[in-house]
Amino acid sequence: MGSDPIYPIYQGVLLAAGASRRFGANKLLHPLSGKPVAVHAAESLGRALRGSIAVIRPDPLLRDLLEGAGLRVIECARADEGLGVSLAAGIAATPAARGWVVALADMPWIRGATHARVAQALFDGAELAAAAYQGQRGHPVGIGARFRDDLLALTGDAGARELIARHADLLRLVECGDPGVLRDIDTRADLA
Repeated sequence: MGSDPIYPIYQGVLLAAGASRRFGANKLLHPLSGKPVAVHAAESLGRALRGSIAVIRPDPLLRDLLEGAGLRVIECARADEGLGVSLAAGIAATPAARGWVVALADMPWIRGATHARVAQALFDGAELAAAAYQGQRGHPVGIGARFRDDLLALTGDAGARELIARHADLLRLVECGDPGVLRDIDTRADLA
């Protein structure tokens, strides 16, 4: 998408600041098909939206891996306060964006084309967009710039969930034919 008009209007934001409590170790560093989980997610987002960023808790190893995958890394010292705080940090770090494609680092199976389709939905006029598989909403989520102040004010662990629920009438589901939009990793059993 580097030559596409979407770049650099829309910013990819990979949220990678979770604590992995249910996994029992840092799940983002766990190997999956020869690479850490977070690297799969970073490469997929970066293929679709060059110049994407990753928001992490302070972690030198994860920083190096995500920078190596081509993302600019933002450290969120308050990541323990929840996903909302991490997302707000990513929005604050990208003031020129006209919208964001927000992806989760524990969802390594999402295809690059899926991220691109969500960005395209924003470009085509959607204020909110989400990838879907067989009608079921998943990730990533696209959020237009009109919601910048709402995103900057996020706290807690809900992320943009409440914002999207309040504006459900604006949400465009983007059918992607990608089952990865529904698969995340919370426990070791999810790797199977």
